[in-house]
Amino acid sequence: MVPRLKEEYWSRIVPELKKNHGYENPMRVPSLVKVVLNSSVGMDHDRDVLQAVAEDMAKIAGQRPVLTRARKSVSNFKLREGTNLGAKVTLRGNRMYEFLERFIDAALPRIRDFRGVSASGFDGRGNFSMGIREQTIFPEIDPDRVKQIHGMDITIVTTAESDEEARDLLRLIGMPFAAAAAG
Repeated sequence: MVPRLKEEYWSRIVPELKKNHGYENPMRVPSLVKVVLNSSVGMDHDRDVLQAVAEDMAKIAGQRPVLTRARKSVSNFKLREGTNLGAKVTLRGNRMYEFLERFIDAALPRIRDFRGVSASGFDGRGNFSMGIREQTIFPEIDPDRVKQIHGMDITIVTTAESDEEARDLLRLIGMPFAAAAAG
């Protein structure tokens, strides 16, 4: 089964981007490459907290996360190389489109006092990053069973060559950018 957002990308978004930016070849049109979810619990944690974070990310993403480890030891932070610090998931293909659809349509509207996503999260190369403070905005997470509230970073990697192209792509996908910063 093809996700609705993927069908919409090819049927509606590609022609509109071709018209707006003057692309001749449809393969030149910016597309989504991957979505990376990253959550760090830091070094002041026990195994249960890290396990809970990993379970929540698995429910949200639909696939098992990879535990992230410290790359090197830092004595000032009492950090040892190889210590588990968090979890991350990389979504591609249909799972990426399904996640973005749930994120935009179901999770973002559940944020209290939500006025839109800040457009300042672009990196200059067409990728967009944003952070959320609570994992409980996702419908897959039962707030009554949450042991500890944690946030996560969400990075959307595109083939766009500029921030303007990426912003246009994400806007057409349905990303609700804040009115003042949307440009």
